[in-house]
Amino acid sequence: MGGTAMRLRLFMLPHMASLPPALRRTSILTVTGLMMAAAAPLASDPSAALRGPLTPMGAERAGNSDGTIPAWTGAVTPADPAGSETPTLVIDHANFTRYAARLPEGARALFAKFPDYKMRVFPTHRTAVAPARVYANIAANASRAAAAAEGIAVGVAGAAGGIPFPLPHNGTEIVWNHLLAFWGAAREAQLGTYVASGDGTIQQTAGYREITDFPYYDPRATPETVGAYYFKTRRSQTAPPARVGEAYIAWQPLNTAHSRYVAWRYLPGEHRVRKAPSLSYDTPDADASGYEELDDYYLFFGGPDRYDFHNLGKREMYVPYNNDRANAAEPRAVMGPLHANQEVLRYELHRVWVVEGTLAAGKHHVAPRRRLFIDEDTWLVVYSEAWDEDGKLWKFGQATMTLRPEIPAVITGAQFMYDLLQGGYCYDFTFGGAGGFYRVTDMHRPEMFDADALAAEALR
Repeated sequence: MGGTAMRLRLFMLPHMASLPPALRRTSILTVTGLMMAAAAPLASDPSAALRGPLTPMGAERAGNSDGTIPAWTGAVTPADPAGSETPTLVIDHANFTRYAARLPEGARALFAKFPDYKMRVFPTHRTAVAPARVYANIAANASRAAAAAEGIAVGVAGAAGGIPFPLPHNGTEIVWNHLLAFWGAAREAQLGTYVASGDGTIQQTAGYREITDFPYYDPRATPETVGAYYFKTRRSQTAPPARVGEAYIAWQPLNTAHSRYVAWRYLPGEHRVRKAPSLSYDTPDADASGYEELDDYYLFFGGPDRYDFHNLGKREMYVPYNNDRANAAEPRAVMGPLHANQEVLRYELHRVWVVEGTLAAGKHHVAPRRRLFIDEDTWLVVYSEAWDEDGKLWKFGQATMTLRPEIPAVITGAQFMYDLLQGGYCYDFTFGGAGGFYRVTDMHRPEMFDADALAAEALR
């Protein structure tokens, strides 16, 4: 068997022995078929599988054996636009143990804690798509992308414009696929953060205008020209009143050994722009009132180098998906006093990669162990779990996942982050309701992400 065909095997088979017998048999049969179909062409062309048994994004093209996960078609088709679908399954406090194999540990904790917690599971729609240029770049990356010379934990080399590792060797490559997932080349949005502190109250703790570019997805970018930073954002605070006028700019590097995290902050009381401490890793997010660290953005964000990430294989799981209505709704309508309003959220059965991070030698983090559940069709994290230094499951995050046909892509959408030890949760990156928006744009002028631009905005 050729080396690249073996790579396909390695990225699909690990830890299948830990799956329930029925799921294990299905997975082994699926992988065997994929390997037989892909082995010969893969020997000379690593991207061949992306035109056959795998989608252009690297997911399994076929549905599952019982038809509850359909085959991927690549059509830009919103799920249930008329709102006429009804749940095929409702999981609740009384029956959740029956479905434990398809639920993350964090969700099981919520079912056990709250008698009214439920998941409404709807028919699965594989709505994730991307433009043809992104697919072409992924096919090229399959042959040219590699770990940075200093190691995969610190960076990626030889890639641009698409997922770098559609046939990943290891867990860290899967995490880089999430960090470099496709959201479009640029956006502007009015976003909010809300906190339910567990005492029955809900309050908005932040509102902000965001301008973001993904230089990695600049249509003109090549591996030689993509530059040192894959993500640049500029945020201006619009709520609460006491923080209006605060602003910051942050850049995320493709290789942390070569380029540092860059951040500038403007505080109105100081009337000047200062270089800020690194806006990454486990720095607390003031907007989220302690429920999130900065690397909880998008359920995992920033450098993966504080962890050794291990690929635990692929599973069929009930995950939040196609929550287009929830993302358009007033944020408080999607929240309850103790947990999300589960009557609003939609769940579907999808295949996800399970990746676990344990603290790397010589590193520190407030969450020394993390587990990420990564959607096969987008490479975005749909669930996250974090354990504290005492080994207790501490935080549980979930995305909402929403189709944006104008990109086209399925993106993370708003996210929830629960504190399972102290109670309460935050609902972050909301763009629904009055005043909220999420707008796809062309790339912005590079100088918009410089400290001088932040100073000029403050003076205005």
